[in-house]
Amino acid sequence: MTKTLFFDFDGTIADSERGIVDGIKYMIKDMGLTPLAPNQYRDWIGPSLSYSMHKYFPGVDVKKGIASYQEYYTDKGIFELSLYDGIVDTLQKLRAQDYKIAVASSKPEVMIERIVDHLKLRSLFDGAYGASADERTRVSKTDVLRYAMQNMDAEQGSSIMIGDRFTDIEGGKNNDVKTLGVTYGFGDAHELKKAGADIIVDAPLAIDAAAAKLF
Repeated sequence: MTKTLFFDFDGTIADSERGIVDGIKYMIKDMGLTPLAPNQYRDWIGPSLSYSMHKYFPGVDVKKGIASYQEYYTDKGIFELSLYDGIVDTLQKLRAQDYKIAVASSKPEVMIERIVDHLKLRSLFDGAYGASADERTRVSKTDVLRYAMQNMDAEQGSSIMIGDRFTDIEGGKNNDVKTLGVTYGFGDAHELKKAGADIIVDAPLAIDAAAAKLF
């Protein structure tokens, strides 16, 4: 039985707050929307852009908002990020244990592909999966994970979804796989517990042991 680990990206593999927040601020200004409170921007990191737009700006033209955000993000914001300390060591250790490893992100897949190559992480992943380019036909973490599992030929009983937000946990549960929450990203233990995470860790280097427990 091949064991497969699906990693969220933002807040799990990389700290991408700067680029995402800068992109959101650009979109808000470009569309003439009311700026958010400083502490609200982090809430956008993890869920799909369309989800957060509906939450904070009901009735806004989501298609236009996505295009505005991507205008900034695809040129600049996409590379305004850094890997979490210990995450590369963790991925290498998991790979040495013959796990299959893939990214399952709510970012558009074309962006995930670019970032993985930019950070020179390609050799650590068996696949990199994300939302459809229009963020409409495949957008939620549930949809992305289902798509990733199909492409990886992953089985429910031998897969784990790893992430920092409630959407990651919900995506895993909706696909009947175990879930591993991490608190070093943009969510917290309360959010992850409420979503129903099977296990929660506080650092990248703790993922290995936690994954073993879930199997």
